[in-house]
Amino acid sequence: MELGMVGLGRMGGNMVARLRSAGHTVIGYDANPAVSEVKSLTDLVAGLTESPRVVWVMVPVQFLDGVLDDLAPLLSDGDIVIDGGNTKWTGDAARAEKLAASGVHFIDCGVSGGVWGKEYGYALMCGGDAADVATVRPIFDALKPVGEHGFAHAGGHGAGHFAKMVHNGIEYSMMQAYAEGWELMEKADVVTDVPAVFESWREGTVIRSWLLDLIAIALAQDPELTKIRGYADDSGEGRWTVDAAIDLGVPVPALTAALFARFVSRQDESPAMKLVAAMRQQFGGHAVQAESPNLDAI
Repeated sequence: MELGMVGLGRMGGNMVARLRSAGHTVIGYDANPAVSEVKSLTDLVAGLTESPRVVWVMVPVQFLDGVLDDLAPLLSDGDIVIDGGNTKWTGDAARAEKLAASGVHFIDCGVSGGVWGKEYGYALMCGGDAADVATVRPIFDALKPVGEHGFAHAGGHGAGHFAKMVHNGIEYSMMQAYAEGWELMEKADVVTDVPAVFESWREGTVIRSWLLDLIAIALAQDPELTKIRGYADDSGEGRWTVDAAIDLGVPVPALTAALFARFVSRQDESPAMKLVAAMRQQFGGHAVQAESPNLDAI
């Protein structure tokens, strides 16, 4: 298939590479001319010859509506736009309705896989009409991991981003549990090789996971995490998950506590947050803050 990709950052650029390796034709546009393959959105759309034309938008949410407004008049009846960014689900129905006025169809797609997705594939959660999802399914099949799992048509407009939001809320809780366990073992004199314990958990235990594998990588690089400050940012999905839980009357104490723990990390140094920051760097390439030098040792 042909595809236009708007946004060639860490995620978008790697997705383009994976799609091309699967034999798809991709035209990439980015606001940064140093990485863009065409000069404008007009050139991107003009380069797509198949019908319907498909454009995947992979930009930060603050730029999304501007991009959609610029794309809509360039596209034709029946063309499809996919939003794969970390977008709040509550705006998806309105975006679909606005694009529909121009005859353009809309799919919201939650994407998980971080910087490792290029090699191992991305988990995809889509929202939109079944016919549109079926039309672009070859794109989804190329992006998802090899095998049975990794793709879901979650429901109508908004369902994809809602599912990804909950996914990230769960991720917060899992990361926090690992991090608190790491801090507890580091504090106890009885455990003398904490990285070895985490390595041992990677096989045979009920808490084994990809996050645990990434912890092992991070600890191999910096066994006591002396190079990372105990500060962990949040990109919004955790807050949206808690907001949705409040609106729906669903108790989510673990998710809420994990979110608030990140807020605490921005006030006082938190040993556990060193591991949370290390995990975020491993799976998503998120920036970390370097530990300040020990002035007492100077």
